[in-house]
Amino acid sequence: MGTAHVSEESTRLVENVIREEKPDTVCIELCQARYETLTQQKTWQDTDLFKIIKEKKAFLLLANLILSAFQKRVGRKLGIQPGEEMRRAIACAEETGARIHLADRDIRITLARVWRLMGFWSKMKLLFQMLVSFGDVDDIEEEDIERMKREDVLESLLSEMGTHLPEMRRILIDERDLYLTHRIRQAPGGKVVAVVGAGHVPGIKRAWDQTIRLEDLEIVPPRSPLAGILKWGIPALVLLLMVLGFFYSGKTGGTDMIKTWVLANAGLSGLGAALALAHPLTILTAVIAAPFTSLNPMIAAGWVAGLVQIFLNKPKVSDFERLSEDIVTIRGFWTNKITRILLIVVMTNLGSSLGTFVAIPLMARFMA
Repeated sequence: MGTAHVSEESTRLVENVIREEKPDTVCIELCQARYETLTQQKTWQDTDLFKIIKEKKAFLLLANLILSAFQKRVGRKLGIQPGEEMRRAIACAEETGARIHLADRDIRITLARVWRLMGFWSKMKLLFQMLVSFGDVDDIEEEDIERMKREDVLESLLSEMGTHLPEMRRILIDERDLYLTHRIRQAPGGKVVAVVGAGHVPGIKRAWDQTIRLEDLEIVPPRSPLAGILKWGIPALVLLLMVLGFFYSGKTGGTDMIKTWVLANAGLSGLGAALALAHPLTILTAVIAAPFTSLNPMIAAGWVAGLVQIFLNKPKVSDFERLSEDIVTIRGFWTNKITRILLIVVMTNLGSSLGTFVAIPLMARFMA
């Protein structure tokens, strides 16, 4: 069964088919993590922000929350909770005594595979596109749901980027078509109802008779060698410029280079933290940390600023309880302490990165 994640008609269809067919097994397009998020209302209260920042997943979580917010706004406009067809499928399976079979690939593997394809600026572009999409929600009408039935919601949000990164579509859509096909074929029982996004149905039909190696779809590829070179190469270039500045331009030229580096990094990093409405001491931390962290690939100014913000303004239980409602508005992303911390990490890192790219050509001018 192909469904739209924000369609009341799809929800009714799921309910009716499962009750009429009384299958042995109901397959749903969820992994274990998404299943728990959907069925356990208190999941967010177990979020460890320290761990998220330490494991460099702040941007990933923020992007996921923005996507969730987009779906919530669409669902609210149409009077339905996103993912309701999956909830109904689970409830009807329990009603009829059917097994529940999770058919989708772990969301963390899917996003990790996508993340390996994207550079820092591509991620920033993605974040901006998702934020801009908030403004389009008010124009969505029920007839637009028919389009959503033909496209994965995530695919539609990433369509522009997909033209530049066709590999992204392969990972988000095509690979999951194969994964879902394999898992549905594995489902126990003589009669199976599989509930998936309608955008996956054509791919599942095409792949039905193919041999599929599940282990190939679960590998997280290593980082690009070029990324590793740039990670260490840019700080090395900056330090080399400073040394050459003192050698060729004397004490004055070398000192001016250092000042340029500090001002560009500190200023833009602090500006990023300020735009995220960070605590004044967090902004000061970003300003002090950025010139040093930009020369150390193992740490980032945003991580330091985020951890300081947690210490100064620790989220309360109420922030976790309100999170699902707060993210429905752009203002809510800034007022909720959890999302504000994520914004501080991302925007401080963005400012620090901009500072690096602004500083290098300015420093090179002193060589003349």
